[in-house]
Amino acid sequence: MNKTLLEVTARIRARSAASRERYLDLIDRMSRRQRGVQRMGCANVAHAVAALPENDKLRIVAEKAPHLGIVTAYNDMLSAHQPYETYPALIRDEVHRQGATAQVAGGVPAMCDGVTQGTPGMELSLFSRDTIAMGTAVALSHDVFDGALLLGICDKIVPGLLIGALHFGHLPCVFVPAGPMSSGLSNNEKAKVRELYAQGKVGREELLKAESAAYHGAGTCTFYGTANSNQMLLEAMGLHVPGAAFVHPHDGLREALTREAVRQLLGIIPQRDYRPIGRVVDERCIVNAMVALLATGGSTNHLIHWVAVARSAGILIDWSDFSDLSAVVPLLARVYPNGSADVNQFQAAGGPGFVINELLKSGAMHGDVLTSVSGQSLSAYARLPERAEDGSVTWRDMPETSSDETVLRTAAAPFSPTGGLKLLAGNLGRAVIKVSAVPEDRHTVEAPARIFDSQEAMQVAFKNGELERDVVVVVRFQGPQANGMPELHKLTPPLAVLQGKGFKVALVTDGRMSGASGKVPAAIHVSPEALSGGPLAKLRDGDRVRVCATSGELTALVDEATWAAREIAQITPEAVRDNGEGLGRELFAGMRRNVSSAEEGAVTWL
Repeated sequence: MNKTLLEVTARIRARSAASRERYLDLIDRMSRRQRGVQRMGCANVAHAVAALPENDKLRIVAEKAPHLGIVTAYNDMLSAHQPYETYPALIRDEVHRQGATAQVAGGVPAMCDGVTQGTPGMELSLFSRDTIAMGTAVALSHDVFDGALLLGICDKIVPGLLIGALHFGHLPCVFVPAGPMSSGLSNNEKAKVRELYAQGKVGREELLKAESAAYHGAGTCTFYGTANSNQMLLEAMGLHVPGAAFVHPHDGLREALTREAVRQLLGIIPQRDYRPIGRVVDERCIVNAMVALLATGGSTNHLIHWVAVARSAGILIDWSDFSDLSAVVPLLARVYPNGSADVNQFQAAGGPGFVINELLKSGAMHGDVLTSVSGQSLSAYARLPERAEDGSVTWRDMPETSSDETVLRTAAAPFSPTGGLKLLAGNLGRAVIKVSAVPEDRHTVEAPARIFDSQEAMQVAFKNGELERDVVVVVRFQGPQANGMPELHKLTPPLAVLQGKGFKVALVTDGRMSGASGKVPAAIHVSPEALSGGPLAKLRDGDRVRVCATSGELTALVDEATWAAREIAQITPEAVRDNGEGLGRELFAGMRRNVSSAEEGAVTWL
C-alpha cells in the first residue's frame, strides 16, 4: 500500500475518532430496534400500507417480508433524471419477483445547473444539496424500511442523497444511476463556438444550434463535470452495482443493472449480510473516493461536497488531505475538460472499473472495504458488467491494458504521476486549483489584479476591451454567505479568449467553477470568503497577484505594513438586496447566515 495513502487515512481516523465513535454508537442503537412494522403502532402501520395492493400488505404485515424505500430525484427538466420516470414500476416488479415489497418513500428536488448557470437561480444550487439531504431524511423518516434505493445522478443531488442517507446510517443503501446521453457535438467544438460568441463572431442562433447539438437527449451531459464525477466516486465507494455508472439509459444492460440493484440491496438488509451504509462509508471508503477524484481529474466541487459527506458519517477531512493524496495519486484519465474525450469514450476505454483496478494493483486505493455487494470487497468494482441471455448481469475481468491510451492509462504509465488538483495558500487565503487541464506554462501567473464584485461586471469589462493584457481577474463576494456560491461558468469563454490571444490570465474567486472549468488557471473556493472578512476583500485594482500551482502559492505581492493597514472592502447594499431577493432566494436567507466555509463543506445544518 502507498505510504502516503496509509498516513492520510490514519490521520483522518485519529482526527475523527470522537465524532466517528458517536456516529457508530447511534447506528448500533438504531440497528438493535425491532423492524418497522413490528415496532410501530397499528395506526402507524395502517397508514403506511393503506394504498398498497392487498398482496403487498400481506407480505409486509403477516409475512414480514423485506420492505424497501425508494427516494427519487425524478423530474424531466434534468436530462439525466428523465429516465427515472419508469424506475419505480420496474423496481416494484423486481421486488415482487424476489418476494419483497417497495414504496416510493419520497421525492427530492433536483435542479439543473446547466439551465440556471449565469442566472440568479444558480444562487440556490449549492444550498439545494442540503435541501435534498433534508428531503431524503423526510422521506426515510417514515421508518418502516429495511433498506433504501437512491435514485439520483447530477451535481448536488448525489451528495445530497448521500448526506441524507448517512443520517440514516443504520439502513443498507444502494444508489441507482441512469447513465449518460449519447455523444453529440464534441465538447471541444462546443467550447470553440462559445468563445466565438464571446468575441461577437457568431450570433445567438449559431450558439444555440451548437449547444443543442451537444445537449440533445436523455442522460447526463457527456463532459466529466460534477455529475459524472459523482458516478465515479460512488463506484469507488462501492455504493453502486459494480460498473453501473456509464451505461446508456436505453441500453438493455441498464434495466438489468437496475434489477440487480434491487437484488443487491435485498442481500445486505438485516438478518442477511447486513451492511448499513454508515458502516460501508468509513475512513477508507472516503479516502478511496478522494483518490478516484484525483486519479480522473474530476470536479473541484467535490472538495466541498465530500467534506460534507464525510462529516455526515462522523469523518473529518480537509483540503490538506486532498493535496497530500494528489501528490502521490497518478492521473489515469483524460476526459474533457482535461482531455478531448467524452465520458462515453472513457467508458469504452475501460471506464471506472479500469481506473479502480489500476489503483488497487498499485496500492493507491484501499481494497479491504465493505461495499454494497454482499460478500464482496472493492475488487468487485474492477470488473466489467455484461447482460446475460436470461437478462441477468454477469461480470468479466478487466483487460490489462486500456483500449484507448489517449483516454485511459495504467498506473505504471500515467498521464501524470500526480493528481489533477492542487491546494493553494498565502495571504489571500486557501483555495484549490484544477491543473489537469491547464498547460504547464500556465501553472504560474503573476500579473496585476482587476477586481470585480460580480461576473456580470467582469463580462462588461471584457466586452469593453478593458482586459486586453496580462491580468489576474478577481471575482469576489461569490462565497456561500454572500450569494450561495454559484458556479461562474460565464467567465470561462472570455478568459479563454484572453488566454488565446497570448496574455497571461488567471482567475481568483471565492465562488465555484465546477468540474467543467477549462484550461485557464483558476484559484477557486477561496476561504475565508470576502463577505466574512476574508483577505480577498483587501485586494485593490493593480495589486500584483501570484497564482502558482507549482509552489502552491496564492499571494498578493503587497508589503506587509500596507497589507495590514488595508481596510476590508464591504459588499454594497444593492448587492445584498440583489443576492437575497427574487426567485425564492428569500427562503434561503437562514442558510446563507449559518453556512460554514467552503473548506468546511459549506454545511448549513451545524
